[in-house]
Amino acid sequence: MIAASCLSGFVPEVARADAAAGAYLAARQADLSGDFAKVVEYGTRALIENPDRTDILEGLVVAHTALGEVDKALPIAQRLASVSPDNQLAGLVLLGDALAKENWDEATALLDSGVSIAGMVDQMIIAWASLGQGRMSQALEVFDELSKDENSRAFAQFQKALALAHVGDFEGAANIFSGAEGDLHLNRGGILAYAEVLSQLDRHDDALELLNANDTGRVDPEVSDFVAKLEAGEVLPFTGIVSPNDGIAELLFAVSESRSADADPTIALIFSRLAEHLNPDNAATILLSARLLERMERHGLAVEAYGRVPDDSLLYQEAALGRTDVLRRSEKFEEAIAELSALADAFPDTLRFRVALGDTLMQQNRFEDARAAYDLAIEAFSEDLPGQWATYFQRAIALTKIDEWPAAESDFRKALELSPEEPNVLNYLGYTYVERRENLDEALNMIERAVAARPDSGYIVDSLGWVQFRLGRYDDAVQNMERAVELMPVDPILNDHLGDTYWAVGRKREARFQWSRALSFVTDDTDLEELKPDRVRRKLEVGLDVVLEEEGADPLTKSE
Repeated sequence: MIAASCLSGFVPEVARADAAAGAYLAARQADLSGDFAKVVEYGTRALIENPDRTDILEGLVVAHTALGEVDKALPIAQRLASVSPDNQLAGLVLLGDALAKENWDEATALLDSGVSIAGMVDQMIIAWASLGQGRMSQALEVFDELSKDENSRAFAQFQKALALAHVGDFEGAANIFSGAEGDLHLNRGGILAYAEVLSQLDRHDDALELLNANDTGRVDPEVSDFVAKLEAGEVLPFTGIVSPNDGIAELLFAVSESRSADADPTIALIFSRLAEHLNPDNAATILLSARLLERMERHGLAVEAYGRVPDDSLLYQEAALGRTDVLRRSEKFEEAIAELSALADAFPDTLRFRVALGDTLMQQNRFEDARAAYDLAIEAFSEDLPGQWATYFQRAIALTKIDEWPAAESDFRKALELSPEEPNVLNYLGYTYVERRENLDEALNMIERAVAARPDSGYIVDSLGWVQFRLGRYDDAVQNMERAVELMPVDPILNDHLGDTYWAVGRKREARFQWSRALSFVTDDTDLEELKPDRVRRKLEVGLDVVLEEEGADPLTKSE
């Protein structure tokens, strides 16, 4: 496997006191912050004065590849290989280029010379290269040899099935996909490939049964298209693999997926970009690259990647949803709202667009508009499904914000009917009851269940302390409020609540200290409807008892 160290960028050192020093340091800083475009800009300048520095060369290869510019990375990788012949990063890019050009001899020679991704993957690339050279029997020998190893059997069998289907042996492929030669756990792509193979064998009913058995309940345009064509009696063409490079791209995609959980997703991104280089039209690979860029908070690049999925692709809706989500995360709310509105109108049956539009409007405190978006989504629900709880919950919050409490309470109850132990709903409804001084015993039960599910949530533990405070159980309230502030020490609302509970048990100096802390933690994001700074200042002046009296509220009374 390629060592992470060769992909980690520029190695710190004292820069030479010359014109290149500034560019070198700027490139290194850009590398540390993951700004690939800046690495290219400054690294290219630094390379003029330092053409043989492996750290600069490596940084540029990584940056160009991460940007999806493998062709631009190639001459730099060639230079890097001449300076450092055993450099694995350079070898990987050279291998990707040879495969993309279907130069099977060169690709095999690079693997024989020591370029390596991982032993099993290397062997599978050799198998696909053999198929590209017309040596199918040699390719099958490699797959069968790898199948003898328990650790690589499932993956090797899956690749063998794809290879057999590619050359038209659908019976052999179906035999493997069915698990007859060893249990296979097919991912989404594998299930779709198996359905295509069954269709090629005129086993349309079996293909439909397969798709229905693996129905996730989520809208999936590609699966829906398969089902519609099968029900109409159409034969699905086998599109899983149309060339040996597609098989190798599938390998690199799998490597990228397996590395996507790493702390640094850059390595995973490099493999996904190489997979794109081999099969530029594979929407699933483009989506993987986009999601990796999103995780790295390279929002502009993620938006661009999502936007590269063509609108006639069956994965277009998934990409469009990802794109608008990144726009929202990067606080481009108006752009996200405009796109989601257009998508919701263009795809009225895809309710996720309506829901995402409502969620985005909620972030902008446009509660009336959000409620309208949720209304349209909920009206289209044909049956009750557990996953719908979130839409009812969000609409309930919007209704609460616009003072339509009976309708909000009904939606909260509906959300709990669909997902009875959902901690977010239990906490929000319980806390709202506490604030409204209604159903306090039921509120306590709800919040206790929420805390049992999420004991490390500061907000939920605070809700438990707050309902105990409302019930006059001040000693219990103090214990939970202290825990909540321990979990979220700079939250102004939690610190304010802790101050009130301290006051209730006679710890008045500590109460004033917490109220002061609460004021110091107020930011532009603080909900000033829930935390009223003027009220907190008044408590600091005269104490909680006087404030309650001025408000006409019930005095503090400890329960027996």
